[in-house]
Amino acid sequence: MIHHFAKNNSLLNTWVNELRNVDVQQDRMRFRRNMERIGEVAAYEISKTMKYKEVEISTPLGMYTGKALEQEPVLVTILRAGIPLYQGLLNYFDKADSGFVAAYRKHKPDESFEINQEYVTCPDLNNRTLIIADPMLATGASLIMALEELYEYGKPQKVHIVAAIACTEGVDAVKHRFPDFEIWVADLDEELTAKGYIVPGLGDAGDLSFGSKMQF
Repeated sequence: MIHHFAKNNSLLNTWVNELRNVDVQQDRMRFRRNMERIGEVAAYEISKTMKYKEVEISTPLGMYTGKALEQEPVLVTILRAGIPLYQGLLNYFDKADSGFVAAYRKHKPDESFEINQEYVTCPDLNNRTLIIADPMLATGASLIMALEELYEYGKPQKVHIVAAIACTEGVDAVKHRFPDFEIWVADLDEELTAKGYIVPGLGDAGDLSFGSKMQF
C-alpha cells in the first residue's frame, strides 16, 4: 500500500515545495528541518496503524486508564542522507530502538553506478515493527539491498518505508520485491535521469543536508 501525503492539501505541501526550491535549499538548516517535519508527520500517521494496550496512570487527583503502544518500533535509516528524516521519526517514536545502514552509489565514467553497502547495525527484528527512512526512493536498488540484509536480523511483523520524494519506478521495484510493505511518501515523481536521480526531484538530499562530498 502506498500513502501519498501530497495528494491531500496540508502544510506538508509547503515543506515539499521548500525542499525542491533551489533558492530555499541554500539554507541547510531549513532543508534538514523540512525533512524532519515530514518524518514527524509520517511517524504520527504510522502510529495510527499500530497496536495499543491499556495502561493505568496515577494523576495528582486519581487514576486514569490510557492507551500506550504494545511495542516500540525499530527505526532504521540509510546514512548519511536519511539522518534528518530519521530524526523526525525519532522525535515522535522517542523510545524506539534504532539501526543504521551505510550505503552509497559508486558512479562510473559511463554514468552507470553500483551500490556499495559497507556496514549494517540493527537490533533483533523478529516480530517487531520496522520503519526505514530513505529520503529519496529513486530506483529502489539501495533500499532493496538494505532490506534484504536487515532480514538477517530477524523477520519483522510489519515494515513501513518512509520517503520524502519517491519515483514510481522505485516504488514499483520495492512493491515487486516486498509486496506486503507499506510505503509512505511526501510526494511522488514519474521520471529518472540516466544517473538514477529523480526528476523533478530535489537533487542530492545528503549534499543539501550536510554539504558536498568527495568520492574516490
